[in-house]
Amino acid sequence: MSDPEPRPNGDSGAVATSLKDVAARAGVSIKTVSNVLNDRPHISAGTRERVQQAVTELDYRPNPAAKLLKNARTGIIALAVPDIELPYFAELAAAVQRAAERIGRTVLLDQTGGDPEKELMAAKGFRAHLIDGLILSPLALQPEQLRECASSRPTVLLGERFYDAAVDHIAIDNITAGRQAVQHLLSRGFRRIAMIGEDDFYRGPVALRKQGYLEALTAAGIEPDPVLMRPAGHFRRFDGMRAMDELLAAGTPFDAVFAFNDTLALGAMRSLADHGLRVPEDLAVVGFDDIEEGRYSTPRLTTVSPDKTGIAELALERLAGRLSGDLTAEPGFVPAAHRLEVRESSGG
Repeated sequence: MSDPEPRPNGDSGAVATSLKDVAARAGVSIKTVSNVLNDRPHISAGTRERVQQAVTELDYRPNPAAKLLKNARTGIIALAVPDIELPYFAELAAAVQRAAERIGRTVLLDQTGGDPEKELMAAKGFRAHLIDGLILSPLALQPEQLRECASSRPTVLLGERFYDAAVDHIAIDNITAGRQAVQHLLSRGFRRIAMIGEDDFYRGPVALRKQGYLEALTAAGIEPDPVLMRPAGHFRRFDGMRAMDELLAAGTPFDAVFAFNDTLALGAMRSLADHGLRVPEDLAVVGFDDIEEGRYSTPRLTTVSPDKTGIAELALERLAGRLSGDLTAEPGFVPAAHRLEVRESSGG
């Protein structure tokens, strides 16, 4: 049995190498060649090496259309995030792309804007004929919608775990991370700690990071002050600058600020500089996400650092397991690592 759609292999008129040719060169069956090409388990290292060598020597290139018809697999996964212009999501998308490339997958990127209709469209697979599975960072979908969508195709969720649903979900512990950020400021002697990030758009991360903020203050015997809790729009630099302007204009004393992402923190530091205040000498600042920009800001930004590479690899591992049928565990939450990166903005 030969490859169903032979085609030119580069030279005009040359007939494409078939699976049968590769099998003959490697001394194995056509089925074994197919298993190796589709990265199936239970193939010995020696057999896999012979097949891959034969593929290279014969310059075998599978026909994508034929592969789709035969296996109903495209090798393409979708990644849907709220806002690719935010550095965190851009860096996360790059990490997912690198992880996918290592296992021979291509990533199709969608931006949802946190809009429920766009999230639902991505989750239900409006490109269902193109993708094998989905990695989704949702803001608006409800648990029942996520369960329904995950039942139709392999789906992995990223981002804050602010609901329970029987879907594979990779996330850090945002409550602990928020608490650690504030505890760090408390350990440096700061007591009047403001918070920037109160907002409905990112209500998931806001709720969890705010809970960590409040728990740390309460444990230290400090009564949280509502005046020091500021909204932040869509988590952009301008929103952080505006929130800091409002905090300073309110006249309520504070000596540090915990911003719910790094772009807010960077905007807040711009406002402080405009008002002639120094970081960390006059006010300390801690962010969240550990984007590259914060490592080169002046001063360098102290931040909660999610393991973006680890999150991407866990998501691809989970998705690949569902696609191959090798992952039999019930869908559920998979914790990802984070750490506090102490730098200059908090006196580090």
